[in-house]
Amino acid sequence: MLDVGEQAPAFKLPDLNGKLYESQDAQGPVVAVFWKSACGTCDIALPYLQRLAEAYPSDGWQLLTVSQDDLEESATFARQHGLTFPVLIEGEGWPVSQQYDPEATPTLYLIGPERTIEMVSVGFYKEELNEVSRRLAAHLGEAPQVIAEEDDGNPLFRPG
Repeated sequence: MLDVGEQAPAFKLPDLNGKLYESQDAQGPVVAVFWKSACGTCDIALPYLQRLAEAYPSDGWQLLTVSQDDLEESATFARQHGLTFPVLIEGEGWPVSQQYDPEATPTLYLIGPERTIEMVSVGFYKEELNEVSRRLAAHLGEAPQVIAEEDDGNPLFRPG
């Protein structure tokens, strides 16, 4: 698994509509998240990523989620959870997952503007999601937003 301080490999994948996204084209930091629709922890975590996307609507960063499922399963999951950010389809052999080697789903990588991994979060941890929010806000020069309230009805953490 890639860790903090390592260079994030570049990747290019299509979204649900076939539009290609290249991680290297992002202006500013990238939040890359690996997930699967059959992952119960992903059911909890991905709506918080939607909150993150809504909290920082600027073009100064990019949220790229990498689905390890096929197009149909990924689209169904995205629709059921109201996801509006790019859901990328990895495809056969999981080439990007092979490069990043996440130990579980979901795994989140905060990649800085110089393409160095600044933070890794495996599973679902509210405090880590809020830390990603704080770091992202610092990169963007904005006030940090709380993404995961402690008492919102979901557990504080759940392993992936």
